[in-house]
Amino acid sequence: MKVEVLFPEVCNLYGDLMNIEYLKRSAGGFDVIETSLKSEPYFASNDDVSLIYMGTMTESAQELVLKALKPYKERIESLIDAGKIFLITGNALEIFGEYIENEDGSRIECLGIFKTHAVRKMLERYNSLYVGKFAEDMDIVGFKSQFTHSYGEFEGLFKTVRGDGLNPETKAEGIKKNNFFATYIIGPILVLNPPFTVFLLRLMGLENKTAAYEEAAMDVYEHRLEEFMQPTRGLTY
Repeated sequence: MKVEVLFPEVCNLYGDLMNIEYLKRSAGGFDVIETSLKSEPYFASNDDVSLIYMGTMTESAQELVLKALKPYKERIESLIDAGKIFLITGNALEIFGEYIENEDGSRIECLGIFKTHAVRKMLERYNSLYVGKFAEDMDIVGFKSQFTHSYGEFEGLFKTVRGDGLNPETKAEGIKKNNFFATYIIGPILVLNPPFTVFLLRLMGLENKTAAYEEAAMDVYEHRLEEFMQPTRGLTY
């Protein structure tokens, strides 16, 4: 089993690579392919990758990542259509939209796989806690820290319970198409949400695996959910 991590040298802004470490420990091990900005992605010419991951990056790194991925736009689209598993966290989701709009009105053209666009407001960082629902009955908790919100036409990954969706006007958070999962939630979303980790393991064909350190992970997850759902608990900070 192989998992490809795209551009770990720049896409690990909030410790995002712990998502892959936790998934690996939960799976009992798999091969991790780390693709650098100067290398051809493994997925470009191989079909045996089980999951493709990309995490949060700086604004300047977004432009480097776009340059690296644009030659493979059609391949990425075909993989998404075929049901390949993608996990995309933080502002990495913006790479797959149409463009990123700067405060001066200029635009950075993105891959254009989804009919979304991001709007940057560099003097208005949005920091918050987040609670949502995945597939109706799974609670999702997490954190957000971003200078952007995204707008457009999309199928949401999570349904927001507390916090903002992809933008303040929608309860839909993240982007989902087939097994493409993208969310603005930062940091180790899989560590924070062991049920979602188990969901991905099942999707990868590992039916009998559980989340690593399951008892401790579930205790922390349930405590955090209870805390985040308290009516007096502030969300933004």
